[in-house]
Amino acid sequence: MDMAALTDHALGITYKVQPPLDNATLNALFAESWPGHQLWDFSRTLAVCLSYVGAFTLEGDLIGFVKLAWDGEVHGFLLDPTVHPTWRKKGIGTKLVRFAVEIARCNGLEWVHVDYLPEVEQFYAGCGFVPTSAGLINLSIATR
Repeated sequence: MDMAALTDHALGITYKVQPPLDNATLNALFAESWPGHQLWDFSRTLAVCLSYVGAFTLEGDLIGFVKLAWDGEVHGFLLDPTVHPTWRKKGIGTKLVRFAVEIARCNGLEWVHVDYLPEVEQFYAGCGFVPTSAGLINLSIATR
């Protein structure tokens, strides 16, 4: 797999690794994709990610995104997989996730973690993930 770009000719989508993306472009995608999205400074997190992947139409419009955070060693963390609503159910999300997992593999990671809600368990199973038990603390509401 070419780790710089991959084109799905049938859909007219190109997947690019670490393309130049600005906050306006990412916030526009997330606003369309996630009700209640608040403007976010993506540059802070992109700067410290192992990698990220964008899915683009042939016209250059961003229609999908995923990032791969890591611990600097062997654990990767899949974050923010997003596909524009008009492009969903076409396999774009699966390709984004699989591309990110392959980037993790090529960088010597041994594990890729992802958190998800029960309603998307089948999606992640289709991407090769198995369910596990995990713990979580919401620090924005947790007390000491």
